[in-house]
Amino acid sequence: MIISDIVHIEGRRFPARRLTQPLSGGGTPIPTETFSVGYVTIEPNGGQVPWHNQEMEEIYVVIEGSGEMCLGEERQTVKAGQAIFIPPGTYHQLSNLSEERLVMMYVCGAGPVAHPQQEMEGTLPKAGVDVPELPVGAHPQHTEPPEAEGQRQ
Repeated sequence: MIISDIVHIEGRRFPARRLTQPLSGGGTPIPTETFSVGYVTIEPNGGQVPWHNQEMEEIYVVIEGSGEMCLGEERQTVKAGQAIFIPPGTYHQLSNLSEERLVMMYVCGAGPVAHPQQEMEGTLPKAGVDVPELPVGAHPQHTEPPEAEGQRQ
């Protein structure tokens, strides 16, 4: 039996103020080939999974807290107990605008996902400049490179 235990997965902290802990997929204790699953903790007051897309379908399941989900041209509040389907190729962003943490899990098909590396390098394509605009009224996309994050007071 293979068990992936979140307690023992260090994960990765991103400039957009979230911790992502992969549970299955490449480089994890559960080496699934056709999908991946991860546990994500998004910090309060603007932490997010920034505006991006990928070529496989995905589902976000909100476990704790609430946030603003942008999907294509739509913007909606999501909360614990809800699952959001993200069609392949559709731009999406999840922002935590509350005072409490937001915890979610993702399940996505196997394939390359560029946004984590782009975010770490500070090269994430900018909404409305390099890629489609965010929906009207949406919380801004986080695109500051890691160096800028460390210099903030």
